[in-house]
Amino acid sequence: MANYRAFIERAVRKPNLVGAVAPSSPSLAREMASVVPSSGTPVVVELGPGTGALSGAIADRVPAGGRQVAIELDGGMVEYLRTELPWLEVVQGDAARLGELLAEIGVDKVDAVVSGLPWSIFPGQLQRDILHQVGSVLAPGGAFTTFAYVHALGMTGARQFRRRLDLSFDEVLTSHTVWRNVPPARIYVCRRPRQD
Repeated sequence: MANYRAFIERAVRKPNLVGAVAPSSPSLAREMASVVPSSGTPVVVELGPGTGALSGAIADRVPAGGRQVAIELDGGMVEYLRTELPWLEVVQGDAARLGELLAEIGVDKVDAVVSGLPWSIFPGQLQRDILHQVGSVLAPGGAFTTFAYVHALGMTGARQFRRRLDLSFDEVLTSHTVWRNVPPARIYVCRRPRQD
């Protein structure tokens, strides 16, 4: 219940930063986290963890010795995450400065980026900036995953974002619809960022 309460408070306080009506479901979280390496010592970054709905599923896959970093813009959510998920390494900042934020904590390349950001409500330039940052930090063989709500796929921002994914990565796979989520969603798994 604390998770939902924190989510609602954030949505009411900053509706322009929250593109969801509820935290991601366990079903969506597990599928999103499937790109996280389960062996070795991977570095995994989560963009926009919100209340941490995806964070637990990511943590279930990150092996001992791996590193899980969450980038969160909202100061209130950073405080919430640090209290509720003390094992999660939370960095406050804008995903459009991802490379710089990671450099500050000694990370130059990551094995997976998992994003819960509300892409369809972002202006085009912000979408481009964040995708460029993701591509610049992703290690060879790494993957970027994010999702889109099925009901919003026809929105201008969502269509623009899908085109930007194709321009930013050599491979973009779209999952089946995850019906056990409110609202239902599709997942994009992206690999091999294109160089500018």
